[in-house]
Amino acid sequence: MAKALIVVDMQNDFVTGSLGTDEAQEIVPRLVEKLKEVVRKNSHDIIFTQDTHKEDYLNTQEGKFLPVEHCIKNSEGWEIVPELQNFIPYSRIVVEKKAFGSTRLPSLLKPYEEVEFVGVCTDICVVSNALLLKAFYPEQLVSVDAACCAGTTPENHQKALDVMKNCQCKIYNAEG
Repeated sequence: MAKALIVVDMQNDFVTGSLGTDEAQEIVPRLVEKLKEVVRKNSHDIIFTQDTHKEDYLNTQEGKFLPVEHCIKNSEGWEIVPELQNFIPYSRIVVEKKAFGSTRLPSLLKPYEEVEFVGVCTDICVVSNALLLKAFYPEQLVSVDAACCAGTTPENHQKALDVMKNCQCKIYNAEG
């Protein structure tokens, strides 16, 4: 069965930077272990996404609602966290996305029987991409490893997991 693992927006600004959270920092070691296992077994194609904004971010609709500069292309905050850098060469592609959901992902993910999501923020970009994929391919298995995701708050993380579960995404916790 062809499987893809989508690592959503594991960038410095969302982990330790301008929008970082303790919860995002806590999932990094679990993600490292998960990616080591995926690479060792060659069990999934890995795809990273990167939230990508321009210098005029604060003038965009998103910037007006979230007036915190983040993930400005080629800045340190835009880069994938150092702990995951070694896995980028194993990825099929790194998808730069200018919005919460990537309109490019569905065409890249069509051949897969299962697509698993991990990363941040559960309640913004993870949920947006998971539901976008379900809308394009309702029969495709979409799963989310809750232990390898973090939301803007623990409560918002859980709410997003509930929404994805209600929309027939498989939610599991690899940690137990």
